[in-house]
Amino acid sequence: METVADLVAAGRDRDGVALSVPGRVTDYRYNDVCTNVWKTGNLLRHYGLRAGAAATVAVGPKQPDGRETLGWLDTVDPLLGLLGAAQLGATLDLDPATDTVVEGRVFLLPDGWVDEYEAGPGTSRVAYGGPPEDSGVVHFERERWSENPMQPPDPPGAADELLAGYTHGDLVGAAQRVADEYGLGEEDRVALAAPLAGSDRSVAGTLAGGILAPMLAGAAVVATGPAVGADADDVEASLVVGVAADLEPGAVL
Repeated sequence: METVADLVAAGRDRDGVALSVPGRVTDYRYNDVCTNVWKTGNLLRHYGLRAGAAATVAVGPKQPDGRETLGWLDTVDPLLGLLGAAQLGATLDLDPATDTVVEGRVFLLPDGWVDEYEAGPGTSRVAYGGPPEDSGVVHFERERWSENPMQPPDPPGAADELLAGYTHGDLVGAAQRVADEYGLGEEDRVALAAPLAGSDRSVAGTLAGGILAPMLAGAAVVATGPAVGADADDVEASLVVGVAADLEPGAVL
């Protein structure tokens, strides 16, 4: 497997747990998650997202309570957004700033943060949570529900950029090394103990080691951090990806 599209297609045939969120009654399972990644990709195509275009994602909880939860998960929605954008060959920006205009072709974020960012005139804002009060903001869950559940056309290649400075091949290759080194399999649980926010090497390592490596192996990602009120020590995990943990994000790439 060389691209995120390959990982999602493989996950579509699995039934195991893809994402476990402490405090949530049911887990998110691979078949459903990967089908919704395809639906998300098809949705974002309607708003002009194409290969080489920028997709900005402010990862955060469904109902954020303050900026300290930037980069942390309590729902699958931001993962659907970034993986769906990756299906189209878009370049992800996980470092939106509140003091500059967001210029990506699409901007996915929690509805509770919509008023904190200024988007450029060519940027479509897509919000999860809510529903949005602003009619100019796309309601992610509602619009995704009715989308085509098939893989979007024209998947990216290994040489296409996924994050600034990193290709699909770079990140999936790093994910394969992590999966091999730690012997990850479908029974494993990987605690995500670092934020998916920023623009440096560590966020690329968090994406590769904390999201793509478990996807490649069919293992479960376990959300931790301020969005769920649980530390890595509070959850069952065979590998922890985070600062001063089993796997430091900065050491992945």
